[in-house]
Parts: sequence; structure tokens; C-alpha cells
Amino acid sequence: MKGYSTASKIRLIIIGVGVLILTSCGNAPIAIEAAPSLITPVQITTIADSSITEYIEFPAVSAYLEKSFVKANMNGYVKKSTIKLGQKVERGEFLFSVISKEARSIGSAINKLDSSFNFTGISSIKAGAPGIIIQVNHQNGDYVQDGEAMATISNRNSLVFLLDVPYVFNQLVSTNRNMEIKLPDGKTLLGSVSGTMPSVDSLAQTQRFILKVVALEGLPEGLIGSVKLTKLFHPLAQILPKNAILSNETADEFWVMKLINDSTAVKIRVNKGIEGKNTTEVMSPKFLKTDRIIITGNYGLADTARVKIQK
Repeated sequence: MKGYSTASKIRLIIIGVGVLILTSCGNAPIAIEAAPSLITPVQITTIADSSITEYIEFPAVSAYLEKSFVKANMNGYVKKSTIKLGQKVERGEFLFSVISKEARSIGSAINKLDSSFNFTGISSIKAGAPGIIIQVNHQNGDYVQDGEAMATISNRNSLVFLLDVPYVFNQLVSTNRNMEIKLPDGKTLLGSVSGTMPSVDSLAQTQRFILKVVALEGLPEGLIGSVKLTKLFHPLAQILPKNAILSNETADEFWVMKLINDSTAVKIRVNKGIEGKNTTEVMSPKFLKTDRIIITGNYGLADTARVKIQK
């Protein structure tokens, strides 16, 4: 190997060793071990037939439609007042007494001249309707004129909820004449549509509906509840748990993984219907009650994937 460099000599030696190894192996086949196929553990469910409903939820605000004004029935001074803000009153309950200017000036002197006259110059003012005092305008000693408002009472029997619905959904109100109003504390009132305002808010494009309710004792004005209007109702629907239905990244294709035997799952495209809180309606195709659908372990499974059913 005269005339070759040291590096060239090393390369020739390595090549020669490789040729010897290949020659010694002859034509003996080389065994290649196949990788075991992946088996995914899964859990399954079946189709259920049930009713399902789609709702649209809107806020509703409590309000007292009727407010009565307690008015003075003559000119004079407030002699006595027994009311305060927030007080509940009944129809006919005493609220104020007013003494006329003349009576206040001469007192009972006229009665001393004629004891049969019984002049007092004092007039009592009573509540005309049951309710709650929401405004008090005068106190003892104030001068009032005939017809002047002395207090305001909200009629507790006039409590309603005002429901503002976008005009595009106002046809839903006609199909939901009776509806439940859920309050912030979890209580529920049954309401019915008793009237409709003949105008639409120009900015929000909402129309106001008046819901008559049987009021709870002490329910305040301005309380915000929620009302669900039924948009769609399917009494006999194919129902699956939400996690049984998979979708692509753009959420425009949906499918389920269905078992064709105890160890193989295939991809079945589906069309969704109404979505509930934990369930989804499958519009098509129609599944059999015996069809087994994967609910856990289905994410990322390929068509004809090998699986193992777990209890």
C-alpha cells in the first residue's frame, strides 16, 4: 500500500472488512420484527330516544305598574303622620291628619260658644290601596294645599315583570304565553303575558312585554330575573352525550366512532340538531338501539382503529 496516505489506508481497511461481513452472511434472510398495532381502551354508550328543547334566555325586570298618590283633601297643616318609607299599608289604613288654618287659629273657641257644633277642623287621610310607601313628601307641621301629593304608595298587587325581546324573536312570545321567571335567589315565579307595548326601542330594536305574576311577599322593584323562551322542541330525538360527538377544527364536520365488532371502530359522519347542557341531538343517520358509540378514548382515533372496551 505504498504511495497511499494513512487516512486512505484506513478507509480501504474499513471497506474491506464490510465486504467480508456481507460475503460471510451469504443469502441468509434478515428478520425484521413488526411493531405491535396500537389498541386504544375506550368506553361506549348507545343511542337514547328522548325529548330535547332549545331555549333562548332574556332578562326581565320587576316593576310596580300602579302607584297611588296620597293627596291632601283641604288646605291646612299636617297635624299627625304615622308613615315612613318602606312601610306596608293596607287599604283604609290611617296615614295623615290635616288641620285647617281656621281651626288652628281659633282652636276650640267656637265649641265653647255652641257645644253642639263639634267643630274640629281636622280631616283624616287614609290609604286607598294596599301597598308600600315609596315616597313621603310632608311631615308634621308642613302646610299643604288641597290636592297636593303627600305620599306615594306602590300597589303590591300590581307587580309585573317587564321583558324586552329583540323584535326578530317576538314571535316566540306568542308561542310561550306562560313562562317561568327565575329569580337571583333561585326561586321561580310563573308568569303570563298580559300586555305588549305598541313601540320598539329604536336603538336596541326590542319590544317590551308585560308579564303578570303572583308576587312573592316583599319582592322589590327593579329585581332582574331570567326568562327562557322555547325556540325548538323535538319530542322524539336521537340523543348522545356531548363527548361522543367529534368535530374538525372549523366545527363544520361532525362524526362519531362506532364499533363494528368488539375490537374495531369506524368513523360515521353525523348531522347535529339541538344541543342541550350535556347532550346533543343526532339528526342523521338513524342509529339502532344496539349500536355501540365510543364516548371516552375516541379523540384522535382513525377510521378502523383497533380498540378495547373497558367497563
